[in-house]
Amino acid sequence: MNHDESRSLYDRALSVLAGGVNSSVRATQPYPFFVERGDGAHVIDADGNRYVDYVMGYGPLLYGHDAPEPVQSAVQKHAAAGPMYGAPTEIEVEHAEFVARHVPSVEMLRFVNSGTEATVSAVRLARGVTGRDKIVVMQGGYHGAQESTLVEGGPDGAKPSTPGIPSSFADHTIPVPFNDEETVREVFAEHGEDIAAVLTEPILANTGIVHPVDGYLEALRDVTEAHGALLIFDEVITGFRVGGLQCAQGKFGVTPDLTTFGKIIGGGFPVGAVGGKAELVEQFTPGGDVFQSGTFSGHPVTMAAGHEYLKYAAENDVYGHVDRLGEKLRAGITDILEDQAPEYTVVGTDSMFKTVFTRHGAAERADACVDGCSQVESCPNYDACPKTGADVSNTETDRWERVFWQEMKDRGVFLTANQFESQFVSYAHTDEDIEKTLEAYKAAL
Repeated sequence: MNHDESRSLYDRALSVLAGGVNSSVRATQPYPFFVERGDGAHVIDADGNRYVDYVMGYGPLLYGHDAPEPVQSAVQKHAAAGPMYGAPTEIEVEHAEFVARHVPSVEMLRFVNSGTEATVSAVRLARGVTGRDKIVVMQGGYHGAQESTLVEGGPDGAKPSTPGIPSSFADHTIPVPFNDEETVREVFAEHGEDIAAVLTEPILANTGIVHPVDGYLEALRDVTEAHGALLIFDEVITGFRVGGLQCAQGKFGVTPDLTTFGKIIGGGFPVGAVGGKAELVEQFTPGGDVFQSGTFSGHPVTMAAGHEYLKYAAENDVYGHVDRLGEKLRAGITDILEDQAPEYTVVGTDSMFKTVFTRHGAAERADACVDGCSQVESCPNYDACPKTGADVSNTETDRWERVFWQEMKDRGVFLTANQFESQFVSYAHTDEDIEKTLEAYKAAL
């Protein structure tokens, strides 16, 4: 493939953009290709190269790059009426009503502008309503670029994971391993009266896709209720992608006190939201005392896009299509790994997937999970399937970024650039796209 134009654009970008990009995950080696336009399940770069796209904007593009006609019409209508007003609009009410009807935890919402802003607001709300300061988070979980959760370490001590955050901020955050019920209970036994909330993704969706083991989410629900703390599910990635319109909490049957949203809920436009019990969410100003506000919150174009996105999914077999293709893709990769790389592990569910370059997968897969690890103890690959964020960090992460990603790109398949980010199937993908992708996997592995 020729990438002369992308190389030239990156050279220009290095002069005016930090690192040549506006999000660090886009900085692929030796330089990123620059996208000119999208076309259904594909993107075309500045040099005219065409790729099957499984990045899907890192999750929000449930329909690929060509949104259904009702979505496009709604966006055009609201954009033509005026960009924004600094006053409420009917469409934000309609969108909130739809979400509240379908997501188990949601009685009331506050729309914001990003997933990061949603988790920042949820943490502030939890602290405000409980009068407590400490937050329990999962090692390897990601909740946006916020000071309370950009930490590393363990229950005995956390520190900021990046320069620019005072070490005192981390004093109020307790990182624990995902899927480790015993450690969570020990932390609550020691700090229970000071813990405002447990904040977790129901699936670690930004760390190679790590499923909860049986009973783990239920244990979080039990221990938070017992100690008067809140359970917050970060469904920025899993929301309206895992479990359909009920989200991952509906799939797993565990209802949190608060849920944070982003990505799909805005139909491909910048968005975030905090939803949950009315008695909690109404504590945001002006109804309560916990300050939260934003100039672009509830932006009418975003609200219209998100509302029509979800309505279309409710009225059409969107999830049936994307979940079937996701299962087909994971099962196909599993078969390829059995022959070519049995040490690796396929993970994911519904329309999410990833191949994790684990080091010690089971060579005999006769009774293994057929379309991605689901933490079944009887599976011969159970011990190799990642249980924590550390398990993913200990995989062959360099091999993905430096070798595999490049090989797949050269074969016309656009995957997320590192071992940690999730990948997604969209409504625009076809069986032919899946077959092409599997052939690329065969060659690249």
